[in-house]
Amino acid sequence: MKTKITLTALALIAAAALAACGSSGNDAATASSPTATVSLDNNLLVDSTGAALYTSDQEKSGTVMCTGACTKIWLPLKANGQPSAGNGVSGKLGTVNRADGTRQVTLDGRPLYRFAEDSTKGKATGDNVQDAFGSQHFTWHAETQGGSSGSSGGSGSSGGSGGSGGGSYSY
Repeated sequence: MKTKITLTALALIAAAALAACGSSGNDAATASSPTATVSLDNNLLVDSTGAALYTSDQEKSGTVMCTGACTKIWLPLKANGQPSAGNGVSGKLGTVNRADGTRQVTLDGRPLYRFAEDSTKGKATGDNVQDAFGSQHFTWHAETQGGSSGSSGGSGSSGGSGGSGGGSYSY
């Protein structure tokens, strides 16, 4: 009987461990939603959870360049259907095909991302961050109603809602 309890306990532990390995926080964060909503919160564009949205200078043409390790830090805003504009959003929302077959939300043709290190809703700590993933170098800007903070001469904050921003990372 003692052996059965030990084997049963081991089986339960193994099953729990396998279930935990089946999904990661980033997978959930980048999972596609049927309809993504982009809204305005204190002049900062956010997703339906209140997370700040970003674009990179290098993707101005609408071509997705943030792939692989980049998407572990910069989480693509994905949707299965047409994204919807919430309160205060102007500009054209659409989608672009990613190499992995998913659809990423765009604003005026520019792919939108969340920053994995943002921990407070409505705060843009990734504003003006520069980083590199292999040979790809990126400069990121929080999106504001008037365009990205970088394209409107932002100083490292995002319309009063952002964090200090301006960091430099290499992965």
